[in-house]
Amino acid sequence: MTGARLLGLGVYRPARLVTNDEIAQQVDTSDAWIRSRTGIATRRIADAEETTAAMGAAAAEKALAAAGLTADSIDLVIAATCTSPSQIPGVGPQIAYRVGAARAGAFDLNGGCAGFSYAVSTAADMVRGGGVRQVLVVATERLSDYTDWADRSTCILLADGAGATVVGASDTDEIGPAVWGHDGSRHEVIQVPGGDDNLFRMAGQSVFRWAISLVPTVRQICERAGVAPEQLAGIVPHQANLRIVEALATGIGATNAAVARDVVDSGNTSAASIPLGLASLLDAGRIRRGDPVLLFGFGAGLTYCGQVVRCP
Repeated sequence: MTGARLLGLGVYRPARLVTNDEIAQQVDTSDAWIRSRTGIATRRIADAEETTAAMGAAAAEKALAAAGLTADSIDLVIAATCTSPSQIPGVGPQIAYRVGAARAGAFDLNGGCAGFSYAVSTAADMVRGGGVRQVLVVATERLSDYTDWADRSTCILLADGAGATVVGASDTDEIGPAVWGHDGSRHEVIQVPGGDDNLFRMAGQSVFRWAISLVPTVRQICERAGVAPEQLAGIVPHQANLRIVEALATGIGATNAAVARDVVDSGNTSAASIPLGLASLLDAGRIRRGDPVLLFGFGAGLTYCGQVVRCP
């Protein structure tokens, strides 16, 4: 079996920036209230042309360029999304077509907010198994399509965006073992029910308590990768809200790690939040190529997945 690593990273952020003050014009809230409870200051909201597939393709093209690859070298496209505009078709084939990956297989993976980590693990295992050599993983979300703009507890959180990476064969294995799991008994605490109420619903306090309880799981990710928390250069949890991000980072004792806080500027973008957060740390020079970074997604399902990777 060969190894697998991340070859390149690309992201797409919608043009429209929505401030807390703009949200406060629609619901009974304020900039101070939102910041104190979520840490969020702004979020990006897609326009009509910035579809789930279009944003994903834009991020994918940047990831290919960063990896020094062309689309015809891609064997498989995995789209991690929970906001496809239709049940059928999925967005994976649409993204593959848009970027010109004509010979690639393509499918969608719905792991909710943990989707990017699940997709990276799936791609890495397929590369190690020898069935493919290069997989384009794209996390793309338009949560604004499912936002109840009259619900102040959720409309302040949700946002849009996309991130992508190329998982490729390598002489060294730079994607650590995945640690994953679920609590499907509480699936209803985060949901888009469908039918007449096809909007995002969440029991915020229940989700917060569950997320904080995952600190031992995050430590286990380090153990399985053979990396002590203090050896991590960066931590990129799902950007649910700033309180959860900081609690997870503090809880594992990663004293030397830069912590992604992209949620402050980008809001909660579900599966896209981890690549967006990773890109923010790289762009700021807080982590560098080859650094060990912990990725950890958690959310709808309830489900979680994480791994330690080397920065692309």
